[in-house]
Amino acid sequence: MAWNDKRPMSPHLQIYKLPLTALLSITHRITGVGLSAGTLFLVWALVAAASGPESFATVQAVMSSWIGYLILICFTLALYFHFCNGIRHMLWDIGKGLDLESTKKTGPAVLIVALVLTVLTWLVAFAAG
Repeated sequence: MAWNDKRPMSPHLQIYKLPLTALLSITHRITGVGLSAGTLFLVWALVAAASGPESFATVQAVMSSWIGYLILICFTLALYFHFCNGIRHMLWDIGKGLDLESTKKTGPAVLIVALVLTVLTWLVAFAAG
């Protein structure tokens, strides 16, 4: 059987644009993994705090550097996104908001609320100290 180059190809990720709901679902899974990895920073800080001032000074130096702040801000954003999108999923589990109109409204709302909560958290953190 000869290969026919004129046959249409099935849509793939380079052609097909995933809907926002699918992208948020994928991001929800990724942020879950990221939160697990980010929790290692929390464990490190707690172990260092229990180990003494020298150990905690090292953690504080790393977390107050630009890369530390970037990690902490990304962790905060992932936490709020995962939380907000988890609420959305719980509502779906009880049969609420499954219609197309609701999913088109709640998807962007999850992103906006997560961003706003992240910005507010860091504004308060920087104002406090």
